[in-house]
Order: sequence, then C-alpha cells, then structure tokens
Amino acid sequence: MRALVQTVSRASVTVDDEVIGKIEDGLLVLLGVTHDDTPATARELARKVFEVRILDDEKSASDVGAPLLVVSQFTLYGDARKGRRPTWSAAAPAPVAEPLVTAFVEALRARGATVSTGRFQAHMLVESVNVGPRTLLLEL
Repeated sequence: MRALVQTVSRASVTVDDEVIGKIEDGLLVLLGVTHDDTPATARELARKVFEVRILDDEKSASDVGAPLLVVSQFTLYGDARKGRRPTWSAAAPAPVAEPLVTAFVEALRARGATVSTGRFQAHMLVESVNVGPRTLLLEL
C-alpha cells in the first residue's frame, strides 16, 4: 500500500459537477493498493499517515487535528520503465482495493481523524493548493 501525502491549504474532489469531499489546512492523501495488502496493512499505513510529522513545526495531523482528504489512486502502482505505455499490473483490482481503501479511512476515523473522501472508481476532479510544498511517499 502506498500513500502520497501532500500538505494543502485546501483540497477538493468533484464528481459529476458536485463537490463530494473537501478540506482546508490539512493533508491530501492519494492512496494506492497492491495485491498483497491486507486490512492490517491499511490500519498501519493509516497510523503512519496520521502521525507523520510533515506539518509546520514538525507536527502531525494527529497533533493538530488537521483534516485529511483520501482519494483512491491506482496509478501509484503504475510502471512505465519499459516504453511509454504504463502497466497497472501491480495495482490491486477494484474488488480487492475498494474494501482496503475503506479500511484505511475507517482506521483514520477510529484514531479521531476528520476524513473526507473521493468516490471509488469515479472520474474525479481533484484540486489542491499545496503548502510548502511538502509531499511524502509512505509505503508498507
């Protein structure tokens, strides 16, 4: 499982001209799932994302109550090392990935996080204003 974490002053997800998730002064988390991930992997990565000290003054989202916007992103497992056309074979198929994305979000909420989300398998417009910019790839 991979999480690309960005500090943002604001971020939102729009589907079919409707904003379905938005945050201010928090973390945008693009989340990728691979074949051997488990609910335990989702819980551990959620803990790591919530506690990583990426915010101002080496604070974490858990320290300051910063909200998170979680967006499923299978392309984090894209591989374009051979040629110009990426392969997505390392990304878990939707029936495997969707419950693990849900488990990740639930694990964050169980830790007290305020979490907004995108919509799994929807064509999403993701907007963000990065702060810093600070971007970190976390992987388990």
